[in-house]
Amino acid sequence: MNLSKEIKFLANEIVRSTASPQQGVLDLGIEVERVVAGVEMGVLENGIPYLTQRGLATMSGAARSTIQELTQEWEAMQQSGVIPPGRMAFFKDHLTRDGYDEPRLFIEIISDGSPHYAYPDIVCTAIIEHFAFEAQRTNETALRNFRNLARYGLQKFIYDALHYVRPDPWVHFQERVSLLRASAPDGHFIVFHEVSGIIVDLINAELAVNDKTIPDISVGRCWGDHWRDKGFDDEYGPRIKFDHYYPPSHPQSASNPQSAWAYPNVALAEFRRWFRHEYLPLKFPRYLLSKAHLLGGQDEALRIAGMYQPTALEKP
Repeated sequence: MNLSKEIKFLANEIVRSTASPQQGVLDLGIEVERVVAGVEMGVLENGIPYLTQRGLATMSGAARSTIQELTQEWEAMQQSGVIPPGRMAFFKDHLTRDGYDEPRLFIEIISDGSPHYAYPDIVCTAIIEHFAFEAQRTNETALRNFRNLARYGLQKFIYDALHYVRPDPWVHFQERVSLLRASAPDGHFIVFHEVSGIIVDLINAELAVNDKTIPDISVGRCWGDHWRDKGFDDEYGPRIKFDHYYPPSHPQSASNPQSAWAYPNVALAEFRRWFRHEYLPLKFPRYLLSKAHLLGGQDEALRIAGMYQPTALEKP
């Protein structure tokens, strides 16, 4: 059974969610943040480069209070649905064409217990362009920075300035595949081998998959509950424990070996039926939403979750 193909088959069978929820505070860490050449910038845990409000003011040549006014105007426009003429019309058109239509211009996260406002690169580029060409009072700082960014790109500018190298998305997965290749006891299967197609699809979708995003834990817990509730020990024979190891790159490796369940091969058909018809449409979307801060935000998690659940999803 090619699990990746099964998942893609389900995606074609189910209508994506139509929910358009509000952007909330994300439980998202900062990978790196520094002041470089007087500009405050950083990269979030999921690889999104950003400028702080102070950094954006510096790059755009505008007062910080002006950036705050733009931010408030955007939020009011998004809430009302009415696009006023002038600069908001420019930002609405510019950002929508680039695929950005969020309720706010920044990503709000909690850092050291305090709110932290990260303006993603796509927003920063639009604001710098506005103050270079569109504002009533354009300025040379914005013009100079826009020309530099047009050649270089803000994402590459921030990455290089911070000496940030985005991790290889396959490393964590390949480490686990190698470590668990022959770990299943004879005559038994383990959940990781059966659900690896989910991880492959998430990586192919360019989503963050690392030591904090481990779908087989969710599947294993739900399948274990199903096994116990149905009394499958009596029907298929008892499941058994085996030593499960995490790679050294995972913090979970500190307590290696982990005690995990292996299931009799005779129950494999039931697992695959349950996984396709019960877990994917009913449980997997909720798991994705719980990992939204690692997958590029709540809206991206909703988009992917909607592939597996036909009913509209709402953000918690």
